[in-house]
Amino acid sequence: FVVWIESPSNPLCQVTDIQSVCDAVQEMRAENENHRILTVVDSTWAPPCITQPLNLGADAVLHSGTKYLGGHSDVLLGSVSCSPLTENGHWLAERLNAVQTSVGAVASPLECWLTLRGLRTLHLRVERQCQTAMKLAKYLNGHKDVVKCHYPGLKSHPQHAVAMRQMVGPGNDSMYGGMLSFEVENETWAMAVAGAVRVIRRATSLGGTETLIEHRASIEPPERRTSPSGLLRMSVGLEDANDLQHDLEIALEVASQVMVSNK
Repeated sequence: FVVWIESPSNPLCQVTDIQSVCDAVQEMRAENENHRILTVVDSTWAPPCITQPLNLGADAVLHSGTKYLGGHSDVLLGSVSCSPLTENGHWLAERLNAVQTSVGAVASPLECWLTLRGLRTLHLRVERQCQTAMKLAKYLNGHKDVVKCHYPGLKSHPQHAVAMRQMVGPGNDSMYGGMLSFEVENETWAMAVAGAVRVIRRATSLGGTETLIEHRASIEPPERRTSPSGLLRMSVGLEDANDLQHDLEIALEVASQVMVSNK
């Protein structure tokens, strides 16, 4: 059995208390000795300079190296790190190593080199992205046309207290990530905002140097659509924070005018 955790979650930025879940799973193991129960964390949105799930009791942590680890939108790579601190971590590591040896499921040398290059600047990039994301989240949270802003760094976020403990950067300063989402009244309004930005780019990926925005619901399969129709997801890049805020300010105003003219 696998207990799968994604924290923060996509696209509502919900934060799971990883240590509490791992402690609960440990109690389940004691009661079910005949079943192996693993805790696996997808921590792509909170790279290692923010959250270290293995230190919180997880058996394995997953990262899409395409995102923050590579950091330049030019890598196709995923990673699984197994815990040296848990028995299940050792058990899983042996089996993953056997699969890699017998099947050859490994990344190419170029992808590995590009990811290593990105890791050299990871902490610098993420620190800047977190600072800018916090500034934009506060701006959006107070905007008259924004129904709701989802960002763990906001005090209004339902898991803000958990994020303060779990998303800790260098010097024990909280770093809440470079991803945020916000909701406007409806899908038409959201599309108008996404279509009006100029500095921010309209694209699906995340974790790179460019700030990206997407209307999440429109790329989800109709039968499995979970995102609110008015939600826009943003991956904050390395541009000047004031430029990005100004871009959003203009886009929101343009969208407001479009909605008024359509009435």
